[in-house]
Amino acid sequence: MELIMSDILSPLAYLTGKPTAQGKLKVQPEHFQVFENLGFEFAGQGEHLMVRIRKTGENTAFVANELAKACGVKSKDVSWSGLKDRHAVTEQWLSVHLPKGETPDFSAFLAQYPQIEIIKTDRHNKKLRPGDHISNSFVVTMSEVTDVADVVRRLETIMETGVPNYFGSQRFGHKGNNLSEARRWGRNNVRTKDQNKRSLFLSSARSWIFNKIVSARIEQNIFTQVILGDIALSDVKMSDEETGVTNAKPILVTADNFASIGEAVANNDMQISAAMAGDNALPTQDDALLLEQPCLDSEPDLMALIRGNRMRHDRRSIALKAQDLTWSVEGDNITLSFSLDCGCFATSIVRELIEEIEVERVYS
Repeated sequence: MELIMSDILSPLAYLTGKPTAQGKLKVQPEHFQVFENLGFEFAGQGEHLMVRIRKTGENTAFVANELAKACGVKSKDVSWSGLKDRHAVTEQWLSVHLPKGETPDFSAFLAQYPQIEIIKTDRHNKKLRPGDHISNSFVVTMSEVTDVADVVRRLETIMETGVPNYFGSQRFGHKGNNLSEARRWGRNNVRTKDQNKRSLFLSSARSWIFNKIVSARIEQNIFTQVILGDIALSDVKMSDEETGVTNAKPILVTADNFASIGEAVANNDMQISAAMAGDNALPTQDDALLLEQPCLDSEPDLMALIRGNRMRHDRRSIALKAQDLTWSVEGDNITLSFSLDCGCFATSIVRELIEEIEVERVYS
């Protein structure tokens, strides 16, 4: 029996209203394809072997560990720009520190893991670091959609309005376990030397508070409108895989520039931002501060964790607009093609289109 899947994001507001259509996602791995775009050329020489891999049904960390074994190096010598979905077909670059310039024989590695392909290799003088890529391209198929016409109408709308730039449910762990642990750590003042866990729970904490702020703006019908004290961003190019924060110049919305910034936002020349909470005071003022501060105050355990680890405050755009969005319909299947900046979630687009039905996948 099929059941509507339980989703930690269910309390958050929808920009275009809760979808009436139901559908399935990732029924087959090829129904969710991700192609990483670095946005720069390799030097063609250097200490790092760059390996572009295509993987099916495996996570990035597993592939990196196995690639390290094949290259005869430690796991820490293999790095990547972004983690890619396991339940998908994904392409991305990995860098392997091989300073002598050798290229290992990958035949045994490829024979052992037929779900992994090596598409090409190159050389570079720097290793990959999280967030080095500029964007990801997606091909996403929604299967057995119950109301195709409604989804198409929504697609036509979000081409203009975008969708909430929510962090997807995968950010918060299975059934929200990472978020629950983040609250426990903050409440009990947990300290650890495990940097991976620390980073995971801090990321969940900040992402959840950001999501709550965005949802509050939708509920108050000011998602597309600037308010006094907002922080607007003049350049919305994403630069960080973990937070999705921008490298833009933040501009405080005041009575003097309110009209001009409002016009710039309407023309997509600037974007409204929300807090990636830190241990310092919010930079928003006036009406925007009155909106954001209660979202921080409502999560004392998460804020205790954030402040205890002295996280620096950042800003992230509240709206997500897919680039080059197109779609095709075949019966009750709808296939989307689009690109998103680094740090954004394709599932945030799907969330505005269908209510996802849980399915038993045919692959492990």
